[in-house]
Amino acid sequence: MMNANNEPKTLLEAVKFFSDYENCRSFMVEARWPDGKVKCPLCGSEHVKYMAKTRRWKCYGKHPRPQFTLKVGTIFEDSPIPLEKWLPALWLVVNCKNGISSYEVARGLGITQKSAWFMLHRLRLALHSGSFMKMSGEIEVDETFIGGKARSMHLDKREAKISGTGGKDKAAVLGFLRRGGGVRAEVIPNRKKKTLDSIVRHHVADGSAVYTDALPSYNDLDSAYMHQVVDHAVEYVRGRVHTNGLENFWSLLKRGIKGTYVSVEPFHLERYLDEQTFRYNNRNNEEIGDRGRFRFALAKMVGKRLTYDELTGKAATEKQKHILN
Repeated sequence: MMNANNEPKTLLEAVKFFSDYENCRSFMVEARWPDGKVKCPLCGSEHVKYMAKTRRWKCYGKHPRPQFTLKVGTIFEDSPIPLEKWLPALWLVVNCKNGISSYEVARGLGITQKSAWFMLHRLRLALHSGSFMKMSGEIEVDETFIGGKARSMHLDKREAKISGTGGKDKAAVLGFLRRGGGVRAEVIPNRKKKTLDSIVRHHVADGSAVYTDALPSYNDLDSAYMHQVVDHAVEYVRGRVHTNGLENFWSLLKRGIKGTYVSVEPFHLERYLDEQTFRYNNRNNEEIGDRGRFRFALAKMVGKRLTYDELTGKAATEKQKHILN
């Protein structure tokens, strides 16, 4: 196990520290195999040997791919970009409050913007924290819309993308905040009663105190929850009844999207939500800090995969063509 005193605590220290492959290897081995026993990602055998010259392990199990690197079985798999660049990029993603754009990463790491864009989406996918556990206690529920403002668009763009007012032609997002706990957020198809009721019941345990605004779609929640409403046309706070915690989260999310990413396609929005919820849910733990968030995120890189075709939708298109043929 690495000495905590030698680990990086700031971005500058992280860039210097991870410029040495041996430091990258030590971090990755500890994140993947906390017991210190390296196992083959294909067969699980501990009968492996490290070959320092090629930076690979050789597995003595009987299968067609006896050699493997640290990237195999992680979100970094099949990437020609070395860990010396991947790990500083991960540090930036988990510790920059408003996110970091692919152009900044490309300039900082000396790679193309396209490669940086792909890198960041892979890291966002790995940060996803799905849970079967329902939230309980005091829960704020609120929805928002993500999309460009008409007054900020050129006339031709406005006519092509904006066909109505309010949330029309924007992506709808539903959020949950457990007071004293964390946030969850997901893209939703619409704000109809049937849709919202189903999603709320999926995420929130029966009997919880649920606070929402006066949107009529929430009216049926009274049957399962201690549901209380704050009408924003009249007031924003009534004792403990408010959604100000989620409003704060929406503010951070939109500040990052508008100020850092500028334009986000609805197809990719879920991954930006994963990124922001990870940072928000790990923001106040002083014991964790930047180094702790990085370590926690690195442990989540294992067992996840995102190809470029999947990211751009080409894989789904090819699958549809195959079915049609």
